[in-house]
Amino acid sequence: MSRWQKFTVKVGELATGHELTLPVFRFEGRDPAAPSVYIQANVHGAEVQGNAVIFQLMKRLEQLDLLGRITLVPLANPLGINQKSGEFTLGRFDPITGVNWNREYQDLTPELPQWFDAHRHLEPAAMLQAYRQHLLAQCERQLASPWGVTTGRRLALSLQAMAHRADIVLDLHTGPKSCKHLYCPGYAKDAARLFAIPCVLLMPNEFGGAMDEAAFYPWWQLAQYASNQGMDMPPAVEAFTLELGSQERIDLQDAQQDCDGILAYLTSRCVVNGSMAAKTMTRYACELRDYRKYHSPVGGLVEYLATPGHPLPAGEPLARILRPDRFGHQDEQRLLCLDEDVIPVLHFASASVYQGTELYKVMTRVTQLT
Repeated sequence: MSRWQKFTVKVGELATGHELTLPVFRFEGRDPAAPSVYIQANVHGAEVQGNAVIFQLMKRLEQLDLLGRITLVPLANPLGINQKSGEFTLGRFDPITGVNWNREYQDLTPELPQWFDAHRHLEPAAMLQAYRQHLLAQCERQLASPWGVTTGRRLALSLQAMAHRADIVLDLHTGPKSCKHLYCPGYAKDAARLFAIPCVLLMPNEFGGAMDEAAFYPWWQLAQYASNQGMDMPPAVEAFTLELGSQERIDLQDAQQDCDGILAYLTSRCVVNGSMAAKTMTRYACELRDYRKYHSPVGGLVEYLATPGHPLPAGEPLARILRPDRFGHQDEQRLLCLDEDVIPVLHFASASVYQGTELYKVMTRVTQLT
């Protein structure tokens, strides 16, 4: 049986002076050389299903033979979780600055020509350790700025500091009304076949402020620069965002399936000892640049017709716009269709929309993972 401990991490203070803290659970593995893992959930307030997955995962980890250390942070954003309006949870944007909570992470990649030249004398393992220490030091430096940091930035840097201590980073999210989908760096494409997730978005070597990018981008940049210098150094960190269905929903049985997929991946990476087969399922992939947004051409009331996760042939209806104010006119109803084959991944949560609302996100130029 695996040993675990619980502790808290302070991530800020309220106007009353009360501390904001996060619960952190750590399962210790028996092999110091095995990869370490960091998993967090619920950075966006309404995206709660990741907490159920972490719960199911911890139940399983208690019984498994762990090789590597696994750190888990449910309820990772106490401000977002408690940001309610009536029966709805808001919690996607920092109410003070308006910034998306998942766009506050920082690119801490050093100036690689200078950094690499200063460390090229090191053995590869020592170079990677020095690089990790640089990332951690940059987190601490920003947190300790004499000018202070915003509430959202402090939370993000506190989470990022824990993530930079790990070799594998999983950030658990959900969509509004969504099928399961995986954001996967291109270099780790093979890992997408292990998670119990049907739709895969292959990410480029770019940074946009999300946790997965903050975790993998510096290492991908280092690997690319080292390759240009004639050194074979694959990215030392793998990081993924797992979108686990729709927001404002807890389903413990469904969480067990995602737990199994995560364990299949962790077993393949020698974090967990044993055999855990990946779920047999059809998996689709597209490049992130081919993951497109469809915006409503008019305002009105929407009947969402296309089911997330199901391929939609060109010309088949995506949605229907109802305009009660136009009763008796030709445009009282309007079918919305696309002229190419797509896989809808998620759609807007509300049935009432402005013109220009992002109705759907769809995969285009889709291939099947084999």
